[in-house]
Amino acid sequence: MKTLFIEDTVDKVGQEVDLYGWVATIRDHKKIVFIDLRDRTGLIQVVGGEEFKKLNTEDVVYIKGLVKKRPEKLFNPKMKTGQIEIETKELKIITKAKPLPIPIDTDGYEIDEEIRLKYRYLDIRRSRMTQNLIYKSQATKFIRDYLINKGFIEVETPILTKTTPEGARDFLVPSRLQKGNFYALPQSPQQYKQLLMVAGLERYFQIARCFRDEDPRRDRAYGEFTQLDLEMSFVEQNDILTLAEDLFTKLAAEIFPNKHITESPWPRLNHKDVVKKYGNDKPDLRKNKDDKDELAFAWVINFPLFTEQSSEDFFYGSGKAKFAPSHHMFTAPHPDDIPLLDTDPLKVRGLQHDLVLNGFEVGGGSIRIHQADVQQKVFDLIGFDETQKKQFNHMLNAFSFGVPPHGGIAPGIDRFLMSALGEPSIREMIAFPASSGGKTSVMDAPSPATDEQLEELGIKIIK
Repeated sequence: MKTLFIEDTVDKVGQEVDLYGWVATIRDHKKIVFIDLRDRTGLIQVVGGEEFKKLNTEDVVYIKGLVKKRPEKLFNPKMKTGQIEIETKELKIITKAKPLPIPIDTDGYEIDEEIRLKYRYLDIRRSRMTQNLIYKSQATKFIRDYLINKGFIEVETPILTKTTPEGARDFLVPSRLQKGNFYALPQSPQQYKQLLMVAGLERYFQIARCFRDEDPRRDRAYGEFTQLDLEMSFVEQNDILTLAEDLFTKLAAEIFPNKHITESPWPRLNHKDVVKKYGNDKPDLRKNKDDKDELAFAWVINFPLFTEQSSEDFFYGSGKAKFAPSHHMFTAPHPDDIPLLDTDPLKVRGLQHDLVLNGFEVGGGSIRIHQADVQQKVFDLIGFDETQKKQFNHMLNAFSFGVPPHGGIAPGIDRFLMSALGEPSIREMIAFPASSGGKTSVMDAPSPATDEQLEELGIKIIK
């Protein structure tokens, strides 16, 4: 078992070490050959002789050697290990490598993304991509520790669930045991987390996988993504905003110590005012938009509960209703505006809140409806027929047994990191993302099922 990372060698001067990694570069000076050995933590210069002449870049090797201080004039300030080198005592070539189809010694932005995704296991070797995945791991750990210390319970919710009209196209999974019926992959754990509030857990979270069959955008991945999903009982909107602001302020300081937050406390902006001033509801409030170390967080609140339904709102009602939810159909109306549900629904404010960072919406949430009659009223306004209402009977039934007032938020972890790092796409934060055409990198998914598989599921393909 490997017990030492390259970055750990900096305090091992005078000691013999065992190192494993990839040959990043080779510099042949005839009698002396230098290589840079790489693992996930960085590079170190290794000095050898004739035995190094048989190496190729990206060969996987084992090296036993002595850690030595470099002469001061030969220090390399660009490397964590730039003041030391390894004098080789033993070399073993573990596996040989063919020439790579893509370079990995650059940031990779210049390479066609489809090619990068095809060879993603090589693309991840580049230091930028490795570091992005490290940031994601650090962020996830920080979030988990923070919330558990605040009394939250981490709960997993089902991946195979029920198809319901929630706001995007579902991915459907056929059932073998109940032919003709389908599971859906969750667009979010929305209904489950509300049921956990009915269950009395009071504070829930999970690092959730979410699945949506929607067109990819710069800040939205096709297929699946990761979000922090949390819900709390007996809270008002300000409680959620205060908790999330504290969490992300401390998270940013922990993993991005060189970045600074533009304004704290974060500004809270009215949706109507933001749209009028900036022309959108996710303004970039950085003072210097060329400064990647500036983090301009903000809250956008007081959204309208409804918008006028358009032909694109295929998932709401019969298409004949006048209204569609601005957020989703479980968002609570502002208490002062509940009478307007009967007279002027477009004037009803929702208790929705969006978390904005550097011009991207990186999270959204709301106080939820906890009264069955209000929920029924919203279903009617968005045009749900009786069949569609029955899809939510489990929610309305659960609400009849005593439901606390509750609300939450679901920040996208990939989207937060993309925005904070100034990456050009959310796919730069995902190990194996789908391409813009919906193909899963490396695996060439989706792929055809066999006739035997389709027969077992009771499915025929119509071409």
